[in-house]
Amino acid sequence: MSKTFVVIGAGKFGSNLARTLFQEGHEVLVLDKDPSRINEIADYVTHAVIGDSTDERVLSEIGVRDFNYVIIGLASDIRASVITTVLCKELGANYIIAKATDALHQKLLEKTGADKVIQPEKEAGIRLAKSLVSDNIIDYLELSDEYSVQEAKLPRPWIGKTLQELDVRKQYEVSIIGIRRNSEILVALDPNEPLRANDVLILIGANTGLEKIGQL
Repeated sequence: MSKTFVVIGAGKFGSNLARTLFQEGHEVLVLDKDPSRINEIADYVTHAVIGDSTDERVLSEIGVRDFNYVIIGLASDIRASVITTVLCKELGANYIIAKATDALHQKLLEKTGADKVIQPEKEAGIRLAKSLVSDNIIDYLELSDEYSVQEAKLPRPWIGKTLQELDVRKQYEVSIIGIRRNSEILVALDPNEPLRANDVLILIGANTGLEKIGQL
């Protein structure tokens, strides 16, 4: 189902995001006050508009309230990102996602109306660190301070065991939501089918449990 997006800020983050969303078949409007950035992105999105997002009239004219999502990628200018967030909220934006540079910036954005705040550099760093320190972890996504999604190689002691035998949820407060087997991703899992040596598990659950599984 096609969705509608406003991407505010056509830097590297915003332009790559906007292009990808457009390529996936969604309606994307990009707003940036730099004409050269708008010229570069114009052919790769639905609409590209030159304008200052800290000006309420500009946001009102593009109709931020009419889009499913407003994504604010102005992390390098904290003042502009906070003001833009406040204005979008006041204008009735449905769902605001804002990019932050650090924890303090994130708190400011959350308090001023952002529905979701991301720190791409932090998240990328955590994912890389997790994959480097463990031979089993392939990919990692933090959901909160306590819960994560993780892609991990099947622990050696689990080879040949079934999901029913392992009872991972009870033992570790973790659920196996899928298995990557060769080029396939299996989501309709048979609890009585033995796991194979090259299986990659897609896990979701408590970080404490995920860490224990990673040590097996």
